[in-house]
Amino acid sequence: MKQTNCATLVELDAERVFVEANFLRGLPKFNVVGLASGDIQESKERVKSALVYSGFKLPTGAVTINLSPSDIPKNGSHFDLSIALIIALFQDENIDLSDFYIFGELGLDGNLKDTRAIFPIILSLKGQNKIKKVILPVDSVKKVSRIPNLEIYAVSSLSEAIDFLRGIIKIEPEKETSLNVNKLKINDSEYFFTRNFNLDFKEVLGQTVAKRASLIAVAGFHNIIYEGSPGSGKSMIAKRLQYILPPVNGEELLQIARFEALEGREPTFSAVRPFRSPHHTASRGSIFGGGSRVAKVGEVSMANSGILFFDELPHFPQQILEALREPLQDYAILVSRVQTKIKYPANFLFVGAMNPCPCGYLMSKYHSCRCSESEIKKYRNALSEPFWDRIDLYVAMQEVSADDQPTISSENLYSNILIAFEKQIKRGQKNLNGRLSDSELEEFVKLDRSALETLRTASEKFNLSLRSINKIKKVARTIADLNHNSYFNDEVSKGHILEALSYRRRK
Repeated sequence: MKQTNCATLVELDAERVFVEANFLRGLPKFNVVGLASGDIQESKERVKSALVYSGFKLPTGAVTINLSPSDIPKNGSHFDLSIALIIALFQDENIDLSDFYIFGELGLDGNLKDTRAIFPIILSLKGQNKIKKVILPVDSVKKVSRIPNLEIYAVSSLSEAIDFLRGIIKIEPEKETSLNVNKLKINDSEYFFTRNFNLDFKEVLGQTVAKRASLIAVAGFHNIIYEGSPGSGKSMIAKRLQYILPPVNGEELLQIARFEALEGREPTFSAVRPFRSPHHTASRGSIFGGGSRVAKVGEVSMANSGILFFDELPHFPQQILEALREPLQDYAILVSRVQTKIKYPANFLFVGAMNPCPCGYLMSKYHSCRCSESEIKKYRNALSEPFWDRIDLYVAMQEVSADDQPTISSENLYSNILIAFEKQIKRGQKNLNGRLSDSELEEFVKLDRSALETLRTASEKFNLSLRSINKIKKVARTIADLNHNSYFNDEVSKGHILEALSYRRRK
């Protein structure tokens, strides 16, 4: 009995599937067993047509294809090529297919097509160190060749794949495709970034405090909320943060492309991190992931490594805001369903924007607030104290003035972010400041005597929680990293703590 390797996606991860074939005497029959979905069952007709069109006679008798292990549901038309090859080469005892993973959807004429599942499956298998050689359609090469240390053999048709495996033709492995982005090498690791600022901070007039807080938030991946009157520039600033986010490493870049493919989009392999902005009417399932039987990726996971932006923050349902506390704390989300439980990554930079009251003019010098005290209280109570405790920076937007001028560009901001990013990586940090664990906090955030005394006094005066104290330390660490002179003194000083405290929300 001959077998080859394919794979299927189980939620986000790929599971290896052995494709086996057996031929028995009897009436002509073609069966596929092993929890195969409808698109795999349909492959029987595609495979039969492709074999005939490619000059092969269909086997007489009963053909049984088994997809093992049989307790894992399989889906995807990329099984076509594996099934066709194992039938076509069944008599060739000297051909060993076990070295290859084989993917590709067949047309009725035997030509091969790419599917959106091929790239995320191969990327997942590579991350598990389960794959070295792969045979796939020519159309898949552009994406898959971005994955390093992989032997890729590209074929355009079923007959070409058969000739290659029989040694009739020779196919050279495809070369790894380099990424067309800027590179930064730190501690023998490569990081990728771009300087294409599609939305630029030079278009934002005034708001010097908000811009400074935005710089700190992005440089250390600190969660931030902007509060201000309508038209003050909250959303305008938030949408520009995407283009000044820190560089990504190779793994992050491929994971971003993987989520794009899972969503049905063509992977861009851009160093621009994702930006997701669900509307406040979005369902809980669409934000956190859901599905009645099979869990699906939500916005919090699609924003992984990038930004999750909630505009009109208090208008989001209370249950969504409270459920958001889990990924804000653990950087992951657990989705539980009747037949499955899966943990999705959710390491995003949270950005929120809100008005100070329902009408928006509570903080305005030029407009009168029309809201009653009870309306204001209800509006502001939409965000609980445990939720606020997970926010690093709070910005009260300045009033818009006709005299406001541009103060800084995205290019200038990004130059500072690259400096702070390099300092964090050179210190040996695996995570940016805002994502440091408790043990990493002790190792990488050193406060001098005056900073310790200032933080102790603030903790007693404002009754700060341990989480709040740690967040102040992390923000202060980023502020110190943005100081160009901190190469000579890596300690966090009193001034850094005071600035970090200035971005805490006053109750």
